[in-house]
Amino acid sequence: MTLLTGWGRTAPTRATLARPRTAEEAAALVAKAGRRGVVARGLGRAYGDAAQNAGGLVLDCTALQQSWSLSDTGLVTASAGVSLHDLMTALVPRGWFVPVTPGTRYVTVGGAVAADVHGKNHHVDSSFGAHLRSLRLLTADGGVRTLGPGDDLFWATVGGMGLTGVVVEATFQCVPIESAWMRVDVERTRDLDQTLETMAATDDGHRYTVAWIDLLARGGRMGRGVLTRGDHAAPGDLPARARGNPLAFAPRPLLSAPPWAPGGLLNRATVRAFNAAWYGKAPAVPRRIVQGIAPFFHPLDGVAGWNRMYGTRGFVQYQFVVPLGAEDTLRRVVERLSGAGVVSFLTVLKRFGAGTPGMLSFPMPGWTLALDIPAGQSGLAAMLTEFDDWVAAAGGRLYLAKDSRMSAATMAATYPRLGEWREIRRRADPDGVFVSDLARRLRLC
Repeated sequence: MTLLTGWGRTAPTRATLARPRTAEEAAALVAKAGRRGVVARGLGRAYGDAAQNAGGLVLDCTALQQSWSLSDTGLVTASAGVSLHDLMTALVPRGWFVPVTPGTRYVTVGGAVAADVHGKNHHVDSSFGAHLRSLRLLTADGGVRTLGPGDDLFWATVGGMGLTGVVVEATFQCVPIESAWMRVDVERTRDLDQTLETMAATDDGHRYTVAWIDLLARGGRMGRGVLTRGDHAAPGDLPARARGNPLAFAPRPLLSAPPWAPGGLLNRATVRAFNAAWYGKAPAVPRRIVQGIAPFFHPLDGVAGWNRMYGTRGFVQYQFVVPLGAEDTLRRVVERLSGAGVVSFLTVLKRFGAGTPGMLSFPMPGWTLALDIPAGQSGLAAMLTEFDDWVAAAGGRLYLAKDSRMSAATMAATYPRLGEWREIRRRADPDGVFVSDLARRLRLC
């Protein structure tokens, strides 16, 4: 039995952890899962309890026959346990980039499918599922099915959090690039209204956009931010030192968080100082810079084990989306957080475009805000529950891959295709073999 948590390091539970090396080994383990069932796990970057199964079986899929192939047209077929980090390290020097990357490279291909991950390019390119051509799924009967976008089980699996089976392999289209660098426009905004207006007016001119928000700013500065918009750079954009080998790419962590950090290290004073420095560093008018892929997409990957900086109590990541036209709900949340002085080291705002047909996929056209909040802040639980109600009333939802505390009632109220997903899952897994702590908490199965 192994004690497992999500990346937020809250709500640990014990499960039997197995490491199958082949689909056949995984099928044999699924067949003997027992009454508490089984769920697949990748690199453990879901923030909450999505890859935990208290008293049951968890399959560590990172050992599943690590293999991948690349066609001349950029079509990649990769086993589910391959990480986006390893894929990028191999693909970028060949002139290709993954179609979607979340804020960390350390997620597996299977995890990217199960969470239908999104990135800074959602307003242009949607989420990972939009680029999938096929996947191979180990189902409860021990068989491996090849599925495509015309299959309802395909879309129940994309965003289905591992509850329809074990993704064994996926095929997806990648993006051609000329360098391992990004051409980036950076500017700061004075308040939330300017942040929203600028993003709405300029996002479509760039493939990748994101805004960092200072939640501790109040009054007329509330919601001030740093807006970053980027595109893949051409060799001519690069500094002279990089033009000789523009596709060179070998990222690695530069620092490592200590194995133990005291609680309260990220407090109002330290985060306020960081926010002031970060905002002050950004230019008041747009400025173009050239930045590497790793610092642009994955700045926190530069610190190995950065989640330990929140101390032993861990942290809560809260991410929601509200539709376009529901900006008042977003403002209301930011006002409440700012007024309460809630500490969030990383607060990120993005604008979403069209979603995928995944029944439990998170993105929809609208605005998404993600917060990292140290666990245990006074009044936090009640405040987030109130936000749940506001988001639901606005027609929005919370992200399952980040969630660790949503109620089953909120889930049912905010995912209108939940009933359809349940029926497809029931046909694929009539005995409820695939289950997780998240599934039990939200009464998904």
